[in-house]
Order: sequence, then C-alpha cells, then structure tokens
Amino acid sequence: MGLNVTQKIIKAHLVEGKMKTGAPIAIRIDQTLTQDATGTMAYLQFEAMGVDRVKTDLSVSYVDHNMLQTGFENPDDHAFLQSIAARYGIYFSRPGNGICHQVHLERFGQPGTTLLGSDSHTPTGGGIGQLAMGAGGLDVALAMAGQPFFLKMPKVVGVKLTGRLTPFVSAKDVILEVLRLKTVKGGVGCVFEYFGPGVETLDVPARSTITNMGAELGATTSVFPSDRVTKDFLKAQGRADSWKKLAADKSATYDEVIEIDLSSLEPLVAMPHMPDKVQRVKDIAGLKVQQVAIGSCTNSSYKDLMTVASMLDGRQIPPSVSLGISPGSRQVLSMIAASGGLSSMIKAGARILESGCGPCIGMGFAPPTGGVTVRSFNRNFEGRSGTKSASVILASPETCAAAAITGVMTDPRALGIPAAVVKMPKKYNSDDSMIITPLAPEKAKKVSIIRGPNIAPLARAERPGSEIYGRVLLKTGDNITTDHIMPAGAKVLPLRSNLPKISEFVFEAVDPEFAKRAKEWGGGFVIGGENYGQGSSREHAALAPMFLGVKAVITKSFARIHLANLINFGILPLTFKDAKDYDRIEQGDELALDIANIDRPQLENKTRGFKIPVVPQLSSGRDRELILAGGALNLASGK
Repeated sequence: MGLNVTQKIIKAHLVEGKMKTGAPIAIRIDQTLTQDATGTMAYLQFEAMGVDRVKTDLSVSYVDHNMLQTGFENPDDHAFLQSIAARYGIYFSRPGNGICHQVHLERFGQPGTTLLGSDSHTPTGGGIGQLAMGAGGLDVALAMAGQPFFLKMPKVVGVKLTGRLTPFVSAKDVILEVLRLKTVKGGVGCVFEYFGPGVETLDVPARSTITNMGAELGATTSVFPSDRVTKDFLKAQGRADSWKKLAADKSATYDEVIEIDLSSLEPLVAMPHMPDKVQRVKDIAGLKVQQVAIGSCTNSSYKDLMTVASMLDGRQIPPSVSLGISPGSRQVLSMIAASGGLSSMIKAGARILESGCGPCIGMGFAPPTGGVTVRSFNRNFEGRSGTKSASVILASPETCAAAAITGVMTDPRALGIPAAVVKMPKKYNSDDSMIITPLAPEKAKKVSIIRGPNIAPLARAERPGSEIYGRVLLKTGDNITTDHIMPAGAKVLPLRSNLPKISEFVFEAVDPEFAKRAKEWGGGFVIGGENYGQGSSREHAALAPMFLGVKAVITKSFARIHLANLINFGILPLTFKDAKDYDRIEQGDELALDIANIDRPQLENKTRGFKIPVVPQLSSGRDRELILAGGALNLASGK
C-alpha cells in the first residue's frame, strides 16, 4: 500500500514507535522557530538543559508579537533574545522583519522537512509541503537540544479539492468551509492533507492560508504536496535548491476523505466568537461595520495585499470605518510599495500598521466599544481583539476590503467591480539584512547574555506524592481557549518572562478572582468541559497555573497542544470516564486524587461523599514519567 505525504515525512523522521494511528511516536525535528511572546521562556528552558549549541539543522528566533514598546519590558526581552541567538547558533529575525510564519515560509521553509514552532500557527509551512507543527516552548527547547518530538501517530484526513475558485472567492473561504464541516474540535489528533486536481490551481500563499488556519480545527497540522507551484515559489524567493518533489503515492489511502468543489464555494465569514460559526456573507449583508483589519499570519502575503490594493484603488473608505493593514513581512511591505499598492491603500484612507502580529493578538488597533470589526485573521475569541464587547468577524481579504469600501458587510461580488488579477512574482525582494546569521561556535561562546529586570528565574513543579488533595478552584464550560486561561494583549504579553507577575492574570477573563483564590487555597483542581485549551500554543496557559499550584485538570476532552503543555509542566490531565460526572462537581468542592497507581487513579469528592472514575490522558510511559518527575524540565536536567 502506498503512502500519503504525511506518512512519507513521518516515516523519514521516525525515531521511536510504530506508524499506527493513535500510537505514541517520536520524530526527529529538522527546524524550529520561536516568537518573542513564547521565545524568552523557551530559551530560559533551553539554557537550563546545559546544551552548548542548538542541534537542529536550523533554528530561528523571531520578534513579531511584543512590538508595542510602552515600557522597558519588551525591548529588554528583545535584547535577551538577540544575545541568546548569538550565543547558541540561532538565526535572529529583528523587530520589523515580519511575522514568523510569513518570513519562515519566504526564507527558510523546506518541503519534506519537519518544523516545530512555539506558536500554534506554525502549520503555515504546510503550504510548501513541510510537516510544520505548533507546540509549547518547552517542546521546542527540547527539540533544539536534540531530542525528538513526541506525539500520537495522527489520523490523516484527505481533503480532495476539485474545480477552481471563482472571482472574489479565495483560500480563506476554503478553510472556513472546512471549519464549517469539521468544527473547532473536529481535527484533534488529525493531519489534514490536501490533494486532488484543485490543488494545482492554488498558489503557495493560498495554500499557506489554508494550512495556517487549519490550527483552528485543533489539527496536528495540515499539508499540501510539493509540486511545480511550490518549485516556482521557492525559485522566485531565490531558494530553488530548497525544493524537492513530494506527492502521495497513487495507491495512497486516507483515514477519512472529504471533498470540496472549489467552484461551488462563495464568500464566507466566521461570526463571533468562534472560527467555526460560519455563514455566507450575503446572509449578513448590510450589517454595519466600524473597523476592518487586514493582515496577520493568515492573510498578509504580497498576493493578498495587492488584491486589497486593487479593490481600494481610486476609492475612499467612509468616515464611519477605520481600516488598518499589516503587511506580513518587510519583503511584502517593500514589494507593495514598489508596485504602487501601498499608495492605493494610503490614498483610500488606510492606516498602515507595522509588519507584525499586532491587532491579531490584541496588541493595538482595538475596536470601539460594542463595535463590529471584520478581520482577515484566524481567531475571533471573545476579548482577543482587546475589546471584550466587540464583535469580531473573520473574513477573506476580499470580503474585508468590500466591508471597508461600503461600511457594511458586503459580498465582494456585489460591488460591481472587476476582480483583481494579481500575478505571482517571478522574483521576490529577498533582502535578508534584518536576519542576523549565527556566529561561529568559537565566537558564540564569548557572547554574554543580556538579562533585563523583567526576566525572572525559572519555576519548576514539585514531584507529586501518592495523593493530590485540594479544592476545585474553577469550573468552566466547553471550548475554553488558551486566551481564556492566559490572556494576550498589550497589558499581559510583556510579562511573558516574569512568571510571578503574569500568573496574576490566569483566567482573568473568566474569573478575575482566580489567582487570588488559588493562592489562598494553596492550589487545587480545575474542572473543564469539551475541547479544553484550544487555540494558541502558549505554554504559559499551563506554566502559570502550575505556578499557582494547580495540580490536576479534569475535563470532558482536551485540545492537543495544551494537553502536552500540561504534562510538560507536571499538571496531571484527566478526563471523566462518564461525561455526566462533570455535573457532580462544583467550584469549592474538596477533592482527593489517589495516584499511587497513576494508570488507575481514584478520585473522591470529599465534600459530597462519592467517588468518580477518571481516565489519565497519558499516552505513553514517557508521559507518566514526566508527571511523576514534576515535568519535562526536571526530567531533562536531572532534577
């Protein structure tokens, strides 16, 4: 039996386990990436392992999140990251060079390789045939230290594409259709692999939009084949030698197949406050819009922004609308400037924002109170924009531009203007002067690490005894995101290097008293519903609760990355054997968890006088070892 693309890459990198769906495996990691919101902690963890230099083929440290320098914290952290990169053999992408996923796709990604990134949208690399996965910073640190990445052998969902997209329908509408079909929890434990005759009609920016937002499915990653389209893109980037052909065998099979006729799609949107609340644009036409934001790692390519520029050319946005545009990289910014697209945007009334993540993570350009903001981003969780009362609608760049032009939700096909025809460049501007290359090993050893006062010492979990005892600190509902657990935004993100300070914000959006209660009660348990921990890879959503004394989280089900992060930091993840038992526990209940036999733990509700069967979500002997050691850092450093 032939292999699909996912299986081929995993087979070439397999170092432990068997390729049986659901079985624990370990794979070699070729490349890593970090960004500044997660990188400081990842590199502190890497330092603690005592490794003299990264052992991957290539590792890159990007600065793209904490760009709003309202105090010393962010610039201090950037100086730390730059000195760490110089010391340990890591490429460093300076502030202003662009969003990690866009830049990595342009300058570093390679078909057929593995990429592990401390950001959940690392699967963007799947657009060029790279097995690119998001993970917590500690997993990335371990990979930089030469250790494999542990996961369950994913189920491979084949997405067969036929037909061709029609005018004003784009890649964002493809992934929104997949989200409509599969929901935000439909991809857990899966890789979505795209195949079929429709694939060759999609350029690399379109493919990377689809793989990027596959993260919202809860998927391990998404991937396209590496073909002539991929080759042309890499050649235009001056990286033809990075290309290799990679396609599924003719006899390859998939665990599940869904089919999408590209020619039947129409403009779609995701309504507040979840990416799978998908509707047709024409069904909400006329809804007033106060703000439009175009950019993010999902839709900030040259092709996307030149399409927007064409639609805005000669037009003026109404006074009732604020339009912000964030180019994905310095390459994109310089090229839209050279081609006249930037001038069209500015003349139309757009605000040109920095080449970074910015509004996508609530770092500036927040919408007004109760406002409707239409964004070409990937997540619309409540409060993520920086304004809790705002309604965030996710849409394609074309639909965003239509809303900006008219001031209301508008199907771009109804504008009565010709569709933009943006050709892929034959040659990209490949100025890498804002990427600092690694020093030679002998010079690197002489580098002194710069540590500002915002960088606090690492914290570690204690090894658990045979019983975990405590009260229920919080009971949540379904689809709790890592934004709920550990908010982003301009107030919180600068504290990513300071665990004592950032822990004050744990669950702030759900219960502002959580941190105070956790301290007063000496830690305890968190109870959750379905798909607990979906969203960002931010390990602080596990690290900060660990610091506050959270010892176990009991849910109906977990999202993949957050589950791994909990284990990495010694927090025992459990699910109810019977989901109905969720209703038998309340906040404040005293629980006792006997883990003398960690495979068959016994949970007793002391307050209400009964026992509840629970199932530890530990898929391997290594997971058990990590919990009993108090986390991966203790295990890796022999503590």
